[in-house]
Amino acid sequence: MTAPKSRSLAAPHGGELCELIVTDKAAARLREEAIELPSIDLNARQMCDLELLLNGGFSPLRGFMGQADYDSVCERMRLADDTLWPIPITLDISAEQAEGFSSGDRIALRHPEGMLLAVLTVSDIWQPDLQAEAQAVFNTLDEAHPGVFQLLNHSRPVYIGGTLEGVEPPPHHTFKHLRHTPAELRAWFDKLGWKNIAGFQTRNPIHKSHIRMMRHAAGATGANLLIHPVVGITRPGDIDYFVRVRCYQAVMQYLPAQTTTLSLLPLAMRMAGPREAMWHAIIRKNHGCSHFIVGKDHAGPGPGSDGKPFYGPWESRELVARHEEELGISMTPFEEMVYVEECAQHVPLSEVPEGARPLNISGTELRRRLRAGLEVPDWFSYPEVIERLRQAFPPRHKQGFTVFFTGLSGSGKSTIANILNAKLMETGTRPVTLLDGDIVRTHLSSELGFSKEHRELNIQRIGFVASEITKNRGIAVCAPIAPYTATRRQVREMISPLGGFIEVFVATPLEVCEQRDRKGLYAKARAGQIKGFTGIDDPYEEPENAEVVVDTTRHTPEELAHQVLLYLEREGYITSD
Repeated sequence: MTAPKSRSLAAPHGGELCELIVTDKAAARLREEAIELPSIDLNARQMCDLELLLNGGFSPLRGFMGQADYDSVCERMRLADDTLWPIPITLDISAEQAEGFSSGDRIALRHPEGMLLAVLTVSDIWQPDLQAEAQAVFNTLDEAHPGVFQLLNHSRPVYIGGTLEGVEPPPHHTFKHLRHTPAELRAWFDKLGWKNIAGFQTRNPIHKSHIRMMRHAAGATGANLLIHPVVGITRPGDIDYFVRVRCYQAVMQYLPAQTTTLSLLPLAMRMAGPREAMWHAIIRKNHGCSHFIVGKDHAGPGPGSDGKPFYGPWESRELVARHEEELGISMTPFEEMVYVEECAQHVPLSEVPEGARPLNISGTELRRRLRAGLEVPDWFSYPEVIERLRQAFPPRHKQGFTVFFTGLSGSGKSTIANILNAKLMETGTRPVTLLDGDIVRTHLSSELGFSKEHRELNIQRIGFVASEITKNRGIAVCAPIAPYTATRRQVREMISPLGGFIEVFVATPLEVCEQRDRKGLYAKARAGQIKGFTGIDDPYEEPENAEVVVDTTRHTPEELAHQVLLYLEREGYITSD
């Protein structure tokens, strides 16, 4: 076995940096060895974690966590050796894969395209309690939390831990000049003579209030500024990183070049609030920062099912401040900046003059204005940023969108979808593609059966195709059964950042669907000839927040298709011209 190198880089730019990429000679030996090793193809989240393990961004970790570290992190935010670490870094695999592995085995970790990224020497294999992990890390089991939803619905059931020998990091082909390893950033700071560096975390575009806030926070500590946006995985629905990076590049002209630098962080966020803030601080320390800027509701995931925030507004700041000394990085608080028209400038919220009205625009409101083609005031952002955002968010009548019908077999969704498809083609404003359940089964998923796993995979394929159509400003009309809430949510999250997503629930009662049973499927399911049939011995989970609900027992398919058209027109996706 070839031990990976571990470089020790002294303060002021962090402590020991554990870089796990082996030498070129050792990498060549690992590539030969890996030909005979079992392999795991990593998903996008796992590749983000692997990259930061290999380049030292997750120092002091030397691999994916074993069970002792995992249990300790979940319970008390510390590794088994008592080192502060708040977020589990785990490698999840299927039960079938786990059956072939045991402690001491060596496994090739590969990019989806097949290239060898690292070799894992297994130390632990165990089946975690995912609900207990969610409660410990996120302090909730509410699946409105994107981290909880991801963990409970998309994590595979077995964790495997062990040390890593890195062959090469996951490849990137975009914005290479803005990507730096922790060692590269530390060396750059040394070259510039920077001793105090304040790291700024963001997953959103930067506007005038952010610039004012960063200047204020950096000035208060006498620090230089590292703008360090996340370009791995952020909250579903966020603006994609290509657009965001173009916006970051545009605003750099409004910050002093001698004291500011921009670098991209390939992190998979968990949106874990206070725990995540501490994690971000550790990562920024590893990248050479002496200070870390923490604001209101840092890494908060938005409201829960009850409409309330998951975390208190200052919980993140308080947790990081409580552990500042042990973390070895100073917490720099910043206050929300608002625009005061009477002062013609942005000021901290606490400094708003009495009687003045503070102005601000949330990210949700900004996206609404962009999609509706509404004005964005000059006080809010820079013209270069708004121009780039408008390119990504055209008015709704120029956007792509997906109409996603869902309902029981025999509910009438295919008939309505076909009529809607014809009406949209008749208008001729955009190309329209019909992805009906039977059509997809014939041309896209012919090898799939009707197990729960295969039905979910079929819907995911439909979602992917619809997302590509939507991204390219076309219209996708989908009409699968799509019985599971979690899978429909996954499709919504796949498509929503790219354009419109309109879920149409065809709420035909089961007894009516059975009466219409032209294919005799319900009768066969009742007789036990078909197993796992939706509505009989497998559940249909009704949508609770569909944009449109239609009733085929009261209206004709033509009337219901017209209802959907009226909704599209009312929301601005199509025009009456």
